[in-house]
Amino acid sequence: MEQIAVIGGGMAGMATAARLQALGFATTVFEAHSHVGGCAGYFRRQGFAFDVGATTLVDFGAGGVGAQLLTAIGMESFDGERLPGYVAHLPDRTVTLHRDSTQWAAERLAALGDTPAHRVFWALLDRLADVFWRASRDGVMLPMRTAADLLRNLRAYPVGDWELARYLTWTMGGVLRHFGLRDDKPLASLLAMLIEDTVHATLDEAPLINAALGVTIRGAGLTRHQGGMWGFWKRFAAHYQAIGGTIMPACRVERVTGRRGAFTLETTRGTFTADQVVSALPIDLTARIAPSIIADRLTAYVRRDAPRMGGAIVVFLGVPESEVADHGFTHHQLLHDYDAPLGMGNNMFISVSAPDDRESAPHGWRAVMISTHCALDDWDDLTPDAYDSRRRAAGERLIACARRVYPSLGKNARVCEVGTPRTYARFTGRTRGAVGGVRQTRWNTNQFAVPHDIGVSGFWLVGDTTAPGLGTVACVLGSRDVAGRILKQKR
Repeated sequence: MEQIAVIGGGMAGMATAARLQALGFATTVFEAHSHVGGCAGYFRRQGFAFDVGATTLVDFGAGGVGAQLLTAIGMESFDGERLPGYVAHLPDRTVTLHRDSTQWAAERLAALGDTPAHRVFWALLDRLADVFWRASRDGVMLPMRTAADLLRNLRAYPVGDWELARYLTWTMGGVLRHFGLRDDKPLASLLAMLIEDTVHATLDEAPLINAALGVTIRGAGLTRHQGGMWGFWKRFAAHYQAIGGTIMPACRVERVTGRRGAFTLETTRGTFTADQVVSALPIDLTARIAPSIIADRLTAYVRRDAPRMGGAIVVFLGVPESEVADHGFTHHQLLHDYDAPLGMGNNMFISVSAPDDRESAPHGWRAVMISTHCALDDWDDLTPDAYDSRRRAAGERLIACARRVYPSLGKNARVCEVGTPRTYARFTGRTRGAVGGVRQTRWNTNQFAVPHDIGVSGFWLVGDTTAPGLGTVACVLGSRDVAGRILKQKR
């Protein structure tokens, strides 16, 4: 049986390993941390389970990308809460982003403007999202490297939708300008928040196609697993091991040498061999440990994308039920100032565990995660005292701003911890604590994305710095591509 080593136990690595194991390969996941999850991971504290990155799973409903993964590996048990949507709190209004498409169509016109320009803009966005979500589920292949890739993509799109390809060179800011809506602050600001959370780019940099998918993840369906990401990984890892997969926790891979059929992995727990290797690490970390031919082929990508990495600040709270009980929705997005830059607390996402989720919090308590994006430069070269002061101030700011939704939040917290880029650097090993993949532009995504096959037989790339990019749904899509290519080569 062919042995495949998967380096990195995040969403992309675990999904790839599980698919390959179910296809008849012998897989081992090497994870430097004490448990799997990566940037979609968790930690436990005083009976609470906190999500350290992703708090929801995207497109795990019937027919979705996540549901396809579970079917492919034979995993039937999935204890998830289908979120009805979430609420965006803008400086002068609130907008409910309903999961139901009919409700959302009515809400956005009522809350954000009902002019002919607004209607035609939303119609275009809806069509783009519908076509490209469907194509993603049907297995579109980017970047296209071969004639077979091109043929597969043409089959994924009905002929009537081919004309949408002209939007591949557009940005979200460009289409807003086209319809005279770029200066519509409520509309532009809401889209900017959604795009930063999903594409990590600004309105004027975000590729229109990618942004259209990002701002419609609500429609693709958000699901929070019982116990959050801890609950999900507990079940997923158990299933992976039940079908024969092996997880090597606390086992950092320090060097990979050799070639297909004879790779050697030098790790902190000894030396291992494998016929093929899948690296689910960010490409800069892959380049450090991989054979020189891999490093050479990644150099241009690493240099291109290095300036486009970002970080996050997260506050983790274990609070009494009474502090968060007075709101029908458990997930919220906030913007405080239309004219201030995004990130560093001006905008944030709040995720609260469900009231009956005993895996996330003890009875009478709830787990709360508040997150915002930040620049990595702000956390470089700080003295210990300066770092502690900045971390404390950032946490206090996020909690204070979140009280717009929950006025008493954090006043009687049992747990209150703050994560920064330094925290992510420590626990994920990512350079400078960069999380969530590369900020997407027209020139580093789609046809310009880092491919899964770098051209070295038996060595594969997957994860949020490769095609199709950041987020749990993209990582699951990448796992499908890599597993499919490996199976095709075997056949």
